[in-house]
Amino acid sequence: MSSAREMRLRIRSIKNIGQVTRALQAVAASKVKKATTAAAASTPYAAKAWQVLVHLAEQPGHDSLHPLLSERKEIKNTLVVVMTSDRGLAGASNVNVVREVLQYFRRDEHSISYVTVGRKGRDMLVRRRRNVIAEFSKLPSPPSFADTSAIGYLLVNEFLEGHYDEVYLAYNKFVNMIIQQPVVRKILPLQFDEEGSTDLAFKPPPLQTSSVFAYEPSQNEILDEIVPRFTALQVYQSILSAQASEHAARMIAMRNATDNANELAIALQLEYNKARQQTITNDLLDISSGAEALAQAEKA
Repeated sequence: MSSAREMRLRIRSIKNIGQVTRALQAVAASKVKKATTAAAASTPYAAKAWQVLVHLAEQPGHDSLHPLLSERKEIKNTLVVVMTSDRGLAGASNVNVVREVLQYFRRDEHSISYVTVGRKGRDMLVRRRRNVIAEFSKLPSPPSFADTSAIGYLLVNEFLEGHYDEVYLAYNKFVNMIIQQPVVRKILPLQFDEEGSTDLAFKPPPLQTSSVFAYEPSQNEILDEIVPRFTALQVYQSILSAQASEHAARMIAMRNATDNANELAIALQLEYNKARQQTITNDLLDISSGAEALAQAEKA
């Protein structure tokens, strides 16, 4: 059994760890709010841009309107953007994203390259000997659109130059404070489903309008501007969703760590009290035995 001094030091260290994890929990909760607020601020622009794109997509021959809308006849090279965190202490958040990516592309026989956002994803993919062509780390939390626009335009340029035939985003989609869902979705070429919507990181609300669009100076010039910017916006909102998921996962992990530290400190305190009580009892028995032996010696 550990000595009383060792147990006191252990209890003190566990309480200190509990204070640190409680502070990390509070910081993570604050950062989740900032990330979701930043995403909400970009949603009106995303909704309007998406409305214009859907309107153009409903016209005949929209696949030929812009190269970013055109499907390649043969898929030879795929580029995947994997979004993870720079730091740990976020539970299985980062592992879930990488596992989802590897599972999603496990049967693809063509070449797959990766762009990583965050050190954890980069390290895991490099250890698995995957082809990482670029990495972005140390982004602010939350980032501005300017902080992430370089990633979006890199993807657009790689696709337009024909280096890659399709581009995917992989990240943890923020559902709520408890649920963060790892997803892999295609962003290039830009696709529209049957209802004219897409699986955005923070999906804009549906717009009910009967407005007629008049494009000036021309549809092609507008598409040349709006499609790359909308692609960069999707990357931006995905990063915000990934950061919100990271902070939510860290908040839950730190809350569990704080609870475990408190429970362990209580258990150790009880064990320390029992050991201290046993020590006091042994001392009293020694004193009583000594007193009894002295009394017997005086009688003799």
